[in-house]
Amino acid sequence: MCPPRPLGTMWRVYPLLRDRWRGLLHRPLSDPTVSVWPGPALRPPARDYVPPTERKRFYQNVSISQGEGGFEINLDHRKLKTPQAKLFTVPSEALAIAVATEWDAQQDTIKFYTMHLTTLCNTSLDNPTQRNKDQLIRAAVKFLDTDTICYRVEEPETLVELQKNEWDPIIEWAEKRYGITIGSSTSIMGPSIPTQTREVLTSHLSSYNMWALQGIEFVVAQLKSMLLTLGLIDLRLTVEQAVLLSRLEEEYQIQKWGNIEWAHDYELQELRARTAAGTLFVHLCSESSTVKHKLLQE
Repeated sequence: MCPPRPLGTMWRVYPLLRDRWRGLLHRPLSDPTVSVWPGPALRPPARDYVPPTERKRFYQNVSISQGEGGFEINLDHRKLKTPQAKLFTVPSEALAIAVATEWDAQQDTIKFYTMHLTTLCNTSLDNPTQRNKDQLIRAAVKFLDTDTICYRVEEPETLVELQKNEWDPIIEWAEKRYGITIGSSTSIMGPSIPTQTREVLTSHLSSYNMWALQGIEFVVAQLKSMLLTLGLIDLRLTVEQAVLLSRLEEEYQIQKWGNIEWAHDYELQELRARTAAGTLFVHLCSESSTVKHKLLQE
């Protein structure tokens, strides 16, 4: 087992992970595992787990270690578990570091609703809706039927022009990048998406593993757009750009009529945080390395 390393040293070892992250849960002490999810293990009907709100922090140190099934998260000397009481194990060291950083960043109170990477890992490990890879892909591709940037208004002219100037380049990029046809429509039914387009994007998504697909669907659900998600994952867009494009009409109305400032700012920051976490999750799911143990607290 490698000697513990302080948090600062780890980030220097992983500058790419650091830059991506910046850009963009108790059993007796004798138990070697810990589940911080209250009550018995449940399988909620929702697509993703809805984490509990808050609880008092009960651990001092956060570290990761490599086991037979992948990388594990340790809260002091106990191993983290999922809501269904499975050992919390992730496929890459980079992802384990990112998740552990979420836990290490908690202060006196653990705010579960801010730990999007942990929630995505729990969903991937427990698969509460028991969907397979094909079902995940179909669910993501289905978002094309209601993709935000494919639905256009007919008036006012200023908004029509804004949508054209901001959204058309993304559609044109996607059509060229994947060799597909998408288009846009002012009809309530939306544009007619060709079968070949669905087949091409289905084939593209098939290249991702189950974990990454969970992340892709999560981001699509935040942005209400498959095309913006593809642009974000493909580095055509930044998180800030993708979020603003997904809220184009809302931002237009706010500039025209004003808004409740604190509510708008909170909603915008939360959407950015969720979108950034989902995008980071997709990129880290297939990364791996061989380090045995890391301590995340100096």
